[in-house]
Formats: sequence, structure tokens, C-alpha cells
Amino acid sequence: MTPNNFATVRDILRYAITRFNTAKLFFGHGTNNAFDEAAYLILHTLKLPLDQLEPFMDARLLQGEIDNLLRVIDKRTEERIPAAYLTNEAWLGGYRFYVDERVIVPRSFLAELIPEHFAPWLQDADAVQHALDLCTGSGCLPILLADAFPQAQIDAVDISADALAVARLNVDEYALGDRITLVESDLYSKLPDRKYDLIISNPPYVNAGSMAKLPQEYLHEPQLALAGGDDGMDLVRTIVSGAAQRLTPQGILIVEIGNEREHAEAAFPGLELTWLSTSAGDDMVFMVSAAQLQAR
Repeated sequence: MTPNNFATVRDILRYAITRFNTAKLFFGHGTNNAFDEAAYLILHTLKLPLDQLEPFMDARLLQGEIDNLLRVIDKRTEERIPAAYLTNEAWLGGYRFYVDERVIVPRSFLAELIPEHFAPWLQDADAVQHALDLCTGSGCLPILLADAFPQAQIDAVDISADALAVARLNVDEYALGDRITLVESDLYSKLPDRKYDLIISNPPYVNAGSMAKLPQEYLHEPQLALAGGDDGMDLVRTIVSGAAQRLTPQGILIVEIGNEREHAEAAFPGLELTWLSTSAGDDMVFMVSAAQLQAR
């Protein structure tokens, strides 16, 4: 079958899956296989419901629709641009966010933990008055925090003005400008003199060796938001060391570090990190309490 005699969604879907698999694309920005990626891009491009592929499988396509779909498939395959940048949207924890190449594509195991209010380490979700998200990127995590902790005012920090411009779009989309304050700052440096009941962060943590081996899809993302230095812990060290002065007495710090548990434990040999369970296991996210940090 050639592009000239595509007729239906089914035709395009089959073609896209074959292209993606032949090119050995990397899937890690919202989907994890060629079928789901192709289905998402087709449904989004055709402005169809993202959860309803089957009713449209044999729908006949207009030539203009076929042309648009082939352009998207070509860009994904030939330029290896993540799907989220082609559609300008990403989904995390059931929430939709605007994204472009000024921010990394939202993906965080913290999105699994936020609806659980970090229980049992936080005793009372309604008692969280002030929360802080460091390295906020697109602003996705503070938006999730705002829903889970209805009494909280949230500061969301990033060093990148470009990232904060994207975060502003998302905060405004969810009408949370009265509860989420975006701050351009190198971590804690330009924050107000405030104590937080909860600090979270999904910082750059990829170590230098892993950075050199990243799939091409990741090279479209801001490298500033990925690279964490030789052992991946450059920013994590600053986050942990500064949290002692920033947390309330019962406050906690939650940090996502991906596959860097070994490096994290080596970076904080005198600190007993509590590892939280996620869908990827118990090695991705750690917690430390204000009491632990202030006792160091």
C-alpha cells in the first residue's frame, strides 16, 4: 500500500505502527509502544476523542486529513520529535497540560503519590498551608498539589524563564493563579522568607554517563532540565541541604531521582532516606523529614 491509496483510519494506523517500529523509535513521553503512540497521534490530529479509536477505525478519510496525518507520522519518525511536542499537550495524573520544547514532557511518579497526600508521612492534608515545588517546568505538579491540598498556597520555582512562561499557561488554564505563585529562582535563592509544610521536587538528575546515552527523542528536551552532573546529584544536594531551613517542624521533603538510588544514597551517607512505593518500584522517590534534616 502506498500513501496514495490510504482510505481509512485503519490504513493509517497500520502504516504508522510499521513506520515507528521500523525506525525503532523510543517511547517514553506518554506511551510505551508503537500502537498507542500511533493511535494517539491519529486521534489528536483528527480531533477525535482520545479514548475512542474503535468506532472510527473504518471511517474514510478526506485527502487533506490523510496529508496532515502523514506529515505528523513523518515528523515523529524522521525527526524523532516526542509526540507531546507535535500535539502541544501531555497528560499526567489524568490532567492535560500544554507543552512545547521550552519544557521537558511531564512525567513524574510524584503524580501517583500526590493524590494519596503522601500518607502516612503527612498527618493531615488540610493542615498543609504552604507547599513548594522546585524545578517546576511546565507547572504540572503544583496544579496537582493544588487539587490534593485545598488549603495550600503553592510556590513553584524554576530557573528558566521559558519554562515559567509555559507554566503560566497551565496555571491560567486551571484558574489557579490565586493559589500558585511562579518564581524565577535558582532553587531557594529568590524565594520569600517562608516555611513550607511540604517541599517536592522532580529535579534534573540524569548522571553524565546516562546523558551521553539518551535516545534521540530526549535531545529535543531542554538539557538543563535533565542533566544532574557527574553523579546526577548536583541539584539534589542543594535541595536537601536547603530544606532544613525551609521546612516547618513537621514538614517533609519529597524528591524524585529516577534510577539514581545508588548515587542518592552515596550522596547522603548520614541520612536515612525513606523510599516511597511507585508503579516502577521503590527506588524512584525518597522522603526525608524536617526533624531528620535539622538533626544533621
